[in-house]
Amino acid sequence: MKTKTLSLLSRPTRHIFFTGKGGVGKTSLSAAVALQLVDSGKKVLLVSTDSASNLDEMLGAPLSNQPTPVPGAPGLSVLNIDPDVAAEAYRQRVIQQMSEGASDAEISTVKEQLSGACTTEIASFDEFSELLSEQNQHYDHIIFDTAPTGHTLRLLSLPKAWTGFLAGNDRGASCLGPHSGLKMQELRFKAALDALSNPALTTVVLVTRPEKGAIVEASRTSEELKALGLSNQWLIVNGLFRATDKQDAVASAMESLGQQALDEMPQNLRALHQDQIPLRAFDTVGLPALRALLHSGTSTVSGMTAEHFPTMQQGMGLDALADELAHADRGLIMVMGKGGVGKTTIAAALALGLVQRGKSVHLSTTDPASHLAATLDGAVDGLRVDRIDPTIETQRYVEKIMASKGAGLNEQERALLLEDLRSPCTEEVAVFHAFSHVVSEARNSFVVLDTAPTGHSMLLMDATGAYHRQMMHEFEGKTSARVVTPLMRLQDPEYTKIILVTLPETTPVSQAEALQEDLRRAKVEPFAWVINKSILATGTRDPLLTARLSGEAKQIARVSERLAKKVFALQWLAKPPVGIDELSKLVTQSE
Repeated sequence: MKTKTLSLLSRPTRHIFFTGKGGVGKTSLSAAVALQLVDSGKKVLLVSTDSASNLDEMLGAPLSNQPTPVPGAPGLSVLNIDPDVAAEAYRQRVIQQMSEGASDAEISTVKEQLSGACTTEIASFDEFSELLSEQNQHYDHIIFDTAPTGHTLRLLSLPKAWTGFLAGNDRGASCLGPHSGLKMQELRFKAALDALSNPALTTVVLVTRPEKGAIVEASRTSEELKALGLSNQWLIVNGLFRATDKQDAVASAMESLGQQALDEMPQNLRALHQDQIPLRAFDTVGLPALRALLHSGTSTVSGMTAEHFPTMQQGMGLDALADELAHADRGLIMVMGKGGVGKTTIAAALALGLVQRGKSVHLSTTDPASHLAATLDGAVDGLRVDRIDPTIETQRYVEKIMASKGAGLNEQERALLLEDLRSPCTEEVAVFHAFSHVVSEARNSFVVLDTAPTGHSMLLMDATGAYHRQMMHEFEGKTSARVVTPLMRLQDPEYTKIILVTLPETTPVSQAEALQEDLRRAKVEPFAWVINKSILATGTRDPLLTARLSGEAKQIARVSERLAKKVFALQWLAKPPVGIDELSKLVTQSE
């Protein structure tokens, strides 16, 4: 008889959110919980708020912005809040609300106001709010597989931000459309906030791995969610490893690191209800694997050893990648990928590698949950480190607009302008301006940019594309004007080199492939892929770890033979690459 391992399922609320640092297993666990509930006779809607979701691959069902039944799981439907589809539907609704007497010019103005990335975000949240409404009673449970933490906190903070902004504002906000739609939005956002704050309706499941960084982020997220009113929280520690072969150095080190991270868990997480899921020998793709994830006694292992699989090739390390990048005198290096694959580590190591090779480097990040400073844990001559902080950039942007546009206004007009600038949309504009400035710096030196997880980065890319189209429209026909937009710099392979980072697992590789396709549609070609945390490269003989090697070998072959023009790799390290000394070892030039 199989035994359930999740006490969470003993009393599930109607809404269950899975959140956490990228790569901790939110998608696998949310899908597994959904299957467990429908197998017990419930009707469940599984919703992804991550534009980089691979639920379709996991469940074998197509994702769309409409609920789609999952074959083999009666009672389960899956839905993906597609930002582009949601934005277009939102624009159409806003325009329809305009009076029949609205002129073409007025409609055109509104369409222009609704063309930016902020509208995309609001539209996605509009869809999200509808799912939380009391009218939506078709399902017993609605489970949300959310984007990585920084993006999710932004999503969950929107009800409060917009409710506060709309209170007493009778003039509207550009990315919400004209005033006619404001009261409808205000009521919907308030209802969403009430539902999220009700512990009888909503549970937030903080997912972590037994790793220090993931646990620290879960702890911080817990406090931020409490501040937003989401107090009914649960903790799941996923991928807990216990060595089968105690003599295997890699396995012993992996178990020891995991146990140490759990022993040092902050008190606020210790106080939460907690479930633990063991590391499994199988990839969580397909209904049988997802159903097995939550049951004990399912981690069967094979007798394979590392000798059955190819060794990693020489010249594939980060030192070789740093050598290639250093051939240029300047340029933008953007490190991109799914959350949790190690982008920050790779970005910091490459920046140090360039400094070692005599280059001056600016290392920055667009990730709200970035840990650059903690990863480096020190200073190096020739390396400038900072981050694009949304709060600071928004304040700078507001001050700049007030100084320029507000200079000739009277006190009342300045107050109205400042009120408009308090819109949450302003943050998106401010972050884009800061990103554009960082991109332009690469004209004179090296800039290494550690980007936010895939979905959030693509929203920034959308803003970049929208700005490009606006500039091209404004300068159309002005042959003497030389316009170089941030998008044009990203499309220039001599100026920008995109590094895609992945883990040698099905889900991260599939998401990196999807990201590569999105970039190519924007005429941005990735320079290379980095496969991080390869167990294959360690030579382990532990039965559970070697059972995972077959899947890893397939994914490495998939990347090197089908997807990447250039491939580099970094093996799983018993000593985490934190601090300048350890990071520098990854990129030190070979003798």
